[in-house]
Amino acid sequence: MGTQLDEHMIEAALGDLDSADLAPAIIMALRLADVLTGSDPIVTPELQAELREHFDDMQILELGSALAISSGWQKFSEAFGIRPDHWTEDMPTPGLATD
Repeated sequence: MGTQLDEHMIEAALGDLDSADLAPAIIMALRLADVLTGSDPIVTPELQAELREHFDDMQILELGSALAISSGWQKFSEAFGIRPDHWTEDMPTPGLATD
């Protein structure tokens, strides 16, 4: 994969994907991200077929794994109130008892 998103691409990704000026493979990756991070994360046979138009099985696995790790990390950070930009090493380790 290895595509780097520039500022224009990020802005396009935040809008309507049906009219986004992005490569079809990037749009499909973003659609998968929307599904996996949504409240009902079910990849339909139709979505699987669309993904396979742009990615092989290994690429889908890598993309799904990266999305799962990123989404899980985000949920962990939110659950513990972690603000990564403001965390310093002298602060308690998130998730560990402080008593």
